[in-house]
Amino acid sequence: MEKFNIAGIEINKVSFFGLFFNKTMLLAYVLLAFGIFGIYEIILERYFLLTANAFDAGLHQGSRDVALAMREAIFGPGGEVKRESPWTLYIVNYMYMIYTGSGIIFLVTLAELANLEILKKTAAGFLTLGLAMVFGGLFTIMFDLNMLNMQWMLITPNIGSGMWLMLPLYLIYIPFVMFEIYLLLTDNKELVKKIAFVILFIGIGIDIAEYYIQAKLFDMNTARHLWTTYPILPLYFILSSFLAATGVMILYSYIAYKDQLKSDFELLLKTLRRLALIFIILVASYEAVAFLFIDKKWATVILFEGFAYQFYLYALFSIALPFLFMILQLIQRKINTAFMLLASLSIIIGSFMERYIFVYGGNAYPMSDRFGTGFQKYSEYDVISSFIHITPPVSEICIVIGSFGVVIAAYKILDSLFSVSKVREH
Repeated sequence: MEKFNIAGIEINKVSFFGLFFNKTMLLAYVLLAFGIFGIYEIILERYFLLTANAFDAGLHQGSRDVALAMREAIFGPGGEVKRESPWTLYIVNYMYMIYTGSGIIFLVTLAELANLEILKKTAAGFLTLGLAMVFGGLFTIMFDLNMLNMQWMLITPNIGSGMWLMLPLYLIYIPFVMFEIYLLLTDNKELVKKIAFVILFIGIGIDIAEYYIQAKLFDMNTARHLWTTYPILPLYFILSSFLAATGVMILYSYIAYKDQLKSDFELLLKTLRRLALIFIILVASYEAVAFLFIDKKWATVILFEGFAYQFYLYALFSIALPFLFMILQLIQRKINTAFMLLASLSIIIGSFMERYIFVYGGNAYPMSDRFGTGFQKYSEYDVISSFIHITPPVSEICIVIGSFGVVIAAYKILDSLFSVSKVREH
C-alpha cells in the first residue's frame, strides 16, 4: 500500500470509497442509522411536539389540543416528557463507553510503565479503541443534555459543578490520548525516548482526575443515597472499568491480533486473562464490602426487591461465569479459545448491566433525610411504585445503538489511515 509521511507518521493512501465504504463501515452505517432515527425522535419530542403543563391548562381552559397533549404526556410511548428518572439509558451508555474506553487507555499506560512487552506491541490499537469508545460515550451524552442551552456552561462557568469540570477535562484528555497515539506511531524514536516517562506519568494523573470528576457527579446527588454511600466511589469506577476493559480487550485481540501475533497471541491472551481474574476478584470483593456501607434500605432494594433480578444477572455475567471460564483454563493449563471468548462476552454484557443497575437503581427510588430520621423512601413513591417508568424509550435505545456505530466508524477510519492495529516494537 502506498504511503506518505507527515510529521513523522506514515499515512496510508486510501481511496474515498475504500475509506468510507468498506464492510466494517457499512456495519457502522447501519448502527448509525438507528442513532439518526433516535435523534430525530428526541428533537421532535423536545422541540416540536405540544407538551402541556398546569400553566397551559389554566391559560387555555377547555382546549382540546391541551387535553390531548396532557393525555400523550401521561399515557403516550415517549420517554422525554414523562421520565421521572433524569439519568437514564443515556447515562448508562455514557458510563459504559467512557469508563471502559478510559479503562483500556489507563491499563495500556500502566502496562507501558510496567514494561509489559506484549501490551506495548499492541498499545496503538488498544489506545485507539479506547479513544473511539470515549467518542461513543460523548455522542450519547450530547443528546442527554439540552444542546440548545449548552452555551450557558461557558457563559456562567461553575467550577464546583462536576458537569462543568467534564468540559475542560475532555478538552485536555482527548488531545492528550491522541498525542500518546502519535508517539506510538511516529518514526521519531528519539523524541519518544526523551518524553515517554513524563507523558505516561501525566497520563495516569489525567485518568485518575477523570474518574474523580465522574464520581463527583454522582456524589453530589445527596437525595440518591445509593451513590453517596458507596465507599471511595472513584476506586469503584476504576476497578469496574478495568474489568469491563479486559472484556473488550480480549474480544478485540481476537479480531485484530490473532493472525498478526501468531505464537505471541497466546501470551497476549494469558496476560489479559491474568488481568481479568485480578479485577474479577477485586470487583467482587469491593461489592461485598460496599453493601456493608450502602444505606441498608437501598441495599435491600438492590439485593432483594426492585433490582434483584438485574443485580444477580450482573453478578453471574460479570463475575461468576468469567471466573469459571478462566479457572477451567488454568486447570487445563492452556488457553481455550471458546472459553476466552465466552468470558469476554460475558464480561461485556455483565459490565453494561452493572452500569444499568447503578444508574437506574439510584434514580428509581430517591431518598431524603428531610425529617432528620435517616434516609427513607419518599412516601409518594410507595403509591406509584407499581408503575414507575424505568423502561427506556425507543429514542434512547436507538441513540445507544448508534453510539456503537460511532465507535466502529471512528476506529476503522483511524485504522485505515494509520494502521493502528499493526503490531509495533518500541
